[in-house]
Amino acid sequence: MSRTITQAELRNGSAGVMDALEAGDDFIITRNGRPVGELRPIRAERDVATADLKARLARFLAAGSAEQERAELDAAFGADRLDD
Repeated sequence: MSRTITQAELRNGSAGVMDALEAGDDFIITRNGRPVGELRPIRAERDVATADLKARLARFLAAGSAEQERAELDAAFGADRLDD
Protein backbone atom coordinates (compact mmCIF):
# COMPACT_ATOMS: atom_id res chain seq x y z
CA MET A 1 0.00 0.00 0.00
CA SER A 2 1.30 3.42 -0.94
CA ARG A 3 1.88 6.15 1.58
CA THR A 4 0.60 9.61 0.59
CA ILE A 5 2.88 12.58 1.20
CA THR A 6 2.75 16.21 0.14
CA GLN A 7 5.18 17.96 -2.14
CA ALA A 8 6.55 19.81 0.90
CA GLU A 9 7.08 16.54 2.79
CA LEU A 10 8.99 15.18 -0.18
CA ARG A 11 11.13 18.32 -0.41
CA ASN A 12 11.81 18.65 3.32
CA GLY A 13 12.15 14.95 4.09
CA SER A 14 13.84 13.63 0.96
CA ALA A 15 16.47 11.65 2.89
CA GLY A 16 13.77 9.79 4.81
CA VAL A 17 11.79 9.20 1.63
CA MET A 18 14.89 7.77 -0.05
CA ASP A 19 15.49 5.47 2.93
CA ALA A 20 11.88 4.29 2.76
CA LEU A 21 12.18 3.68 -1.00
CA GLU A 22 15.26 1.55 -0.41
CA ALA A 23 13.24 -0.40 2.16
CA GLY A 24 10.55 -1.05 -0.46
CA ASP A 25 7.92 1.60 0.36
CA ASP A 26 5.81 3.31 -2.34
CA PHE A 27 4.63 6.91 -2.23
CA ILE A 28 1.86 8.99 -3.79
CA ILE A 29 2.90 12.65 -4.03
CA THR A 30 0.22 15.35 -3.74
CA ARG A 31 0.19 19.03 -4.63
CA ASN A 32 -2.58 21.19 -3.21
CA GLY A 33 -4.30 18.02 -2.01
CA ARG A 34 -4.36 16.42 -5.47
CA PRO A 35 -2.29 13.31 -6.37
CA VAL A 36 0.27 14.22 -9.02
CA GLY A 37 2.79 11.38 -9.04
CA GLU A 38 4.13 8.15 -7.65
CA LEU A 39 7.52 7.11 -6.31
CA ARG A 40 8.35 3.41 -6.29
CA PRO A 41 11.52 1.49 -5.60
CA ILE A 42 13.28 0.05 -8.63
CA ARG A 43 13.23 -3.70 -8.70
CA ALA A 44 16.59 -5.39 -8.87
CA GLU A 45 17.16 -6.92 -12.27
CA ARG A 46 17.61 -10.65 -12.28
CA ASP A 47 20.20 -12.42 -14.36
CA VAL A 48 18.73 -15.30 -16.32
CA ALA A 49 20.96 -18.01 -17.75
CA THR A 50 20.59 -18.53 -21.50
CA ALA A 51 19.49 -22.16 -21.09
CA ASP A 52 16.85 -21.14 -18.55
CA LEU A 53 15.59 -18.36 -20.82
CA LYS A 54 15.34 -20.78 -23.76
CA ALA A 55 13.36 -23.23 -21.63
CA ARG A 56 11.01 -20.48 -20.47
CA LEU A 57 10.47 -19.26 -24.03
CA ALA A 58 9.81 -22.82 -25.22
CA ARG A 59 7.06 -23.17 -22.58
CA PHE A 60 5.67 -19.80 -23.66
CA LEU A 61 5.55 -20.82 -27.32
CA ALA A 62 3.81 -24.08 -26.40
CA ALA A 63 1.01 -22.28 -24.53
CA GLY A 64 -2.39 -22.76 -26.15
CA SER A 65 -4.08 -19.46 -25.26
CA ALA A 66 -3.35 -15.84 -24.46
CA GLU A 67 -4.19 -16.50 -20.79
CA GLN A 68 -1.69 -19.36 -20.64
CA GLU A 69 0.92 -17.22 -22.35
CA ARG A 70 0.33 -14.42 -19.83
CA ALA A 71 0.57 -16.83 -16.91
CA GLU A 72 3.86 -18.21 -18.26
CA LEU A 73 5.31 -14.72 -18.72
CA ASP A 74 4.20 -13.63 -15.25
CA ALA A 75 5.68 -16.80 -13.73
CA ALA A 76 8.96 -16.32 -15.58
CA PHE A 77 9.47 -12.58 -15.23
CA GLY A 78 7.07 -11.34 -12.55
CA ALA A 79 3.68 -9.73 -12.83
CA ASP A 80 3.25 -6.20 -14.19
CA ARG A 81 2.82 -3.44 -11.67
CA LEU A 82 0.80 -1.26 -14.02
CA ASP A 83 -2.47 -2.29 -12.39
CA ASP A 84 -1.39 -1.23 -8.87
